Amino acid sequence: MQDAQRQLASLPLAVVLLAPGQKIAAANPAAEQFLGQSFRRLSGKTLAQLLVFDEPLLAARLSEADAHVSARAIEVGVLGHGPRRIDVTVAPLLDQPGWQVMTFQDISSAEAISGNPTAGDDSVLRAPEILAHEIKNPLAGIRGAAQLLGRKLEGGDLALTGLIADEVDRIAKLIDQMQSLSRRTAPELSPCNLHEAIRRARAVIDASGKAPQIVEEFDPSLPPVMGNPDALVQVVINLLANAADACRSAENPRIAVRTRFASGLQLHRGADGKPVRLPIELRVSDNGPGIDPSMRDHIFEPFVTTKKSGQGLGLALVRRLVRDMNGRIGHDRDDGAGLTHFRVHLPMANEQTRKSAKPKDPV
Repeated sequence: MQDAQRQLASLPLAVVLLAPGQKIAAANPAAEQFLGQSFRRLSGKTLAQLLVFDEPLLAARLSEADAHVSARAIEVGVLGHGPRRIDVTVAPLLDQPGWQVMTFQDISSAEAISGNPTAGDDSVLRAPEILAHEIKNPLAGIRGAAQLLGRKLEGGDLALTGLIADEVDRIAKLIDQMQSLSRRTAPELSPCNLHEAIRRARAVIDASGKAPQIVEEFDPSLPPVMGNPDALVQVVINLLANAADACRSAENPRIAVRTRFASGLQLHRGADGKPVRLPIELRVSDNGPGIDPSMRDHIFEPFVTTKKSGQGLGLALVRRLVRDMNGRIGHDRDDGAGLTHFRVHLPMANEQTRKSAKPKDPV
């Protein structure tokens, strides 16, 4: 225990232990320095007495005892010491109801040196280097285990190990892409076969064994869309997973995935003012109870979720990925049919302006 305490004390990352009611129960020296008070003075104070978060949705999520939250470049006021920009995480303690551990790191000085502060809703979706390290290292182990299993299996089981390896590669690429986004680098776009992306995403959902019936309504004549193949798969996976959760309690849960040509849709780009047509529509529908009316206007914002165990980042990430492909996403409710629709509109490959490298071959 003493070794653990010494290691905690040596961490440059501020760490606090929160008792039920978010009262400070422990704090390492980095936390004392950040908050400007010794633990003796911090002990027993509530988090709200020390920090004021500019984002009320984040503050609400942090106050939930069972929440898992990770956010980057968050504006916060440290009482008595002024505003700061921080990276923050919070997680519940296992087998200790109401207890939480929180970490935060002041990045204000680093941003002042780099001259590249972040802003807006997308800041919480920019993956820091620690995220890449913590996810990509286990992914390598998972991929290696799948390859070892593949040597001993055959038939359908062998195909599943191939799916695991492919998904590990796709997630690793997605993390690389998110790191590039954090550096404000435009993602690489190429012609993509939308239906192949949907089928790949569906294979992942079906492999989980928890998906309800999924009905495909495809227009086989659609041309390729201009997008990022891995990001497109991730968008569909998130939408299908959300739809599955939404209709799980329905008497006959059902998801429908439809593609079609929707003429007339345009997105006016801010950079040059030229319109980009978005004629390709992907629609994911479910027969669940629908989104709470009070949350419908905020469903794509970070930390907004109807799931008790959710972090509220899935749809925010979907919106970010769709925007990066010059598309747009929306949702609506058909109360008469009892269906919730999420619609993604994307540009056709042959209408997308390409000024630099030649596009890849269609997926």
